[in-house]
Amino acid sequence: MAGTGLFSEILDGEAYKYYADGEWKKSSSGKLVPIINPTTRKVHYKVQACTQEEVNKVMETAKIAQKSWAKTPLWKRAELLHKAASILKEYKTPIAESLVKEIAKPAKDAVTEVVRSGDLVSYCAEEGVRILGEGKFLVSDSFPGNDRTKYCLTSKIPLGVVLAIPPFNYPVNLAVSKIAPALIAGNSLVLKPPTQGAVSCLHMVHCFHLAGFPKGLISCVTGKGSEIGDFLTMHPGVSCISFTGGDTGIAISKKAGMIPLQMELGGKDACIVLEDADLDLVAANIIKGGFSYSGQRCTAVKVVLVMESVADALVEKVNKRVAKLTVGPPEENSDITPVVSESSANFIEGLVVDAKQKGATFCQEYKRDGNLIWPLLLDNVRPDMRIAWEEPFGPVLPVIRITSVEEGIHHCNASNFGLQGCVFTKDINKAILIGDAMETGTVQINSAPARGPDHFPFQGIKDSGIGSQGITNSINMMTKIKTTVINLPTPSYSMG
Repeated sequence: MAGTGLFSEILDGEAYKYYADGEWKKSSSGKLVPIINPTTRKVHYKVQACTQEEVNKVMETAKIAQKSWAKTPLWKRAELLHKAASILKEYKTPIAESLVKEIAKPAKDAVTEVVRSGDLVSYCAEEGVRILGEGKFLVSDSFPGNDRTKYCLTSKIPLGVVLAIPPFNYPVNLAVSKIAPALIAGNSLVLKPPTQGAVSCLHMVHCFHLAGFPKGLISCVTGKGSEIGDFLTMHPGVSCISFTGGDTGIAISKKAGMIPLQMELGGKDACIVLEDADLDLVAANIIKGGFSYSGQRCTAVKVVLVMESVADALVEKVNKRVAKLTVGPPEENSDITPVVSESSANFIEGLVVDAKQKGATFCQEYKRDGNLIWPLLLDNVRPDMRIAWEEPFGPVLPVIRITSVEEGIHHCNASNFGLQGCVFTKDINKAILIGDAMETGTVQINSAPARGPDHFPFQGIKDSGIGSQGITNSINMMTKIKTTVINLPTPSYSMG
């Protein structure tokens, strides 16, 4: 069980501690932040409400620890990451239990997230040794007007202290996707977990603690974003911010100083369906892409743009599959589980009400019980409806019927988001042309949008983010180039 056995150290009575300077601590504030179970809508966990002074201390120790860590051999950094990955996978059950209770993730998917996270950490360790073990050698006479009197050596060096802020929907996986690249690159890491997902993150951090990382190198501060959020993101000790979430990221980008930013801020991923598409394949991917984890994924299918001539057939196929989705608690591995909070459920309902008032066709009866919303396909959605543009982050999917490919591309590109999109057609030439025209960070051909495998580049444009993720890109982003130039008294040519 969560907070017991190997993890008993992180729990104090009814509240989980925060992690700083290699120790589990209670906050001097004496305050706790409740975490509501989305299924029961009752307080299930409590975490520390850290103070700004405690954040200052964390930043100070992180800065000191980083200096020593940067001198640690690459193989040793990788060895510790492999150890943390092994512990993470060995103790997947209590971490997965936390995910089920905090964010209502289906039990089997919760276990998958933890195992995937361990695999990511190990892959990152291997990739980091390769990437950071290489440098560049340049000679001056390759540029016009120069003799070979200068040798230039370049290498990648750490940035300093990386601030990692993962989202609620993948709190473990999207935390380690920031932690592992930061550590292998020689940085220290301060983690600010989401409130929903904080306990899962604390369990994950304990796995790194047990692996034997130096004190102060990794910290995990919990608390209300309204009290320590801006203080963290604007802290002068932060050298880089990696954030996954929503609109908050835009505010962070405007306040952060001259530091590297890596941000993924959501999407309105369009699924364009052509007349020659395999409709059974499309329907299966719409179900997987639009309704898995109740649609609470940045890469979920958020709008279907289908050619009018095949729209009736596709909607019929999707409806048959929607009818087979199970709805209920995450402990029972239901396909559709409660959304993360009452405010999220209210927002989704607002989109549904707007669509109904404006004449959308309800393929199923809208049904809600607390935070649990039954899957709903909305047909004949028009651009004047909110659901056509806004990201519901729930099990509600709009279908817009189009009369031309250009109309579908236009709708996709008119969005302020640009994370991913997908195209279904048997004509690869059309798929490439449409994909090139779509203003998104990634285009999937004949498959639903997805983040991963975790070593693939993952990025958005417009309001969907800054920079690129994926293991290799994250390692490179969390380093900077250092150049050393050797000046020779006379030109020197090998074998000359």
